[in-house]
Amino acid sequence: MTTKLAHLARRTSVVLLAGGLVLGAGGPAGADVPEFWPAADPVDPWQALLLLAGVPLLLFLVITALVVIPGVVKGERFTPGGQATADQWFGGPSSGTAELPAPDTDESQAGGASGRW
Repeated sequence: MTTKLAHLARRTSVVLLAGGLVLGAGGPAGADVPEFWPAADPVDPWQALLLLAGVPLLLFLVITALVVIPGVVKGERFTPGGQATADQWFGGPSSGTAELPAPDTDESQAGGASGRW
């Protein structure tokens, strides 16, 4: 077989196997309702659409509003590049890099990273 034909055969077998597993697993879902259960009322399609699409959309809008509104109230701008922030060094010297000792010799370990090539 050529490589393209082998890839096509492999993909086809995977798709057919996956489809067969899905259909086979759904067999118990086709069982009848037990005799002692009451008959289910029919569901209105609009009510189902509202429940299955409207509620997630409303939840999405509420979460978006809870995230965006505090920034808008503070007067922050939403730009594609983001906002410029000052450099921050957490846990570093309080006055910046001026407090760091400079290396005085080639073997000194002061001054930051000591990578060698």
